[in-house]
Amino acid sequence: MKQNKFLSKLKSQLAFTMIELLIVIAILGILAVAVLAAINPIEQINRGRDTGSRSDAEQLLSAIDRFYAYKGYYPWVSNPNNDAALTFRGVSLDTSITVDGGSIDAWADDSVDTPCYVLDKIANGNTAGTCVGTNEVKRSFVDKVIKTDYNHLYVFYSGDPGESLYVCFKPQSGAMQEEAATRCIDEAGSGLPDDLQSAAASVCVAGEEYSCLP
Repeated sequence: MKQNKFLSKLKSQLAFTMIELLIVIAILGILAVAVLAAINPIEQINRGRDTGSRSDAEQLLSAIDRFYAYKGYYPWVSNPNNDAALTFRGVSLDTSITVDGGSIDAWADDSVDTPCYVLDKIANGNTAGTCVGTNEVKRSFVDKVIKTDYNHLYVFYSGDPGESLYVCFKPQSGAMQEEAATRCIDEAGSGLPDDLQSAAASVCVAGEEYSCLP
């Protein structure tokens, strides 16, 4: 009799424990869904991509500055006497890359006889040996930024001595898109630095704003 009561009590306790466990699991499931909704995984992924793009932009900007310090002119010109002004220019070694419905032409310097690709000049040159590189970046960096599925970089320089060189990219995350739009203020680029405002037609298109460094 006592044994039956004990077994009955034990079964009751076990059943109660299972119910508690199921309740806890249900609560954890609800919390997990709420957390995922709050975090927005797609936004987090895009922020990670933007962080990578910003890092690549910084690396390219630094490489061009080092090239200039070493050579005395920018890699898209062939000597210091040439005009270094650069419109909003896509970074590529190929004409097959399509961005926003248009192609990015290969980016070469202004040499008349044997033009060299800018990315070759800041890397390790070309395989033919006709363009000597200064090894400011590794070839792996060049290979990465010219891929068709890469979020491509753009370079702008007004050409005036003392003004900044800019490297830009189109942000993917909502947070950085908002930051880029806030910096522009309007399509005229009223909020941009003076030496970047002439590129506003490319940088500050409503809903398509670019993030530019520095």
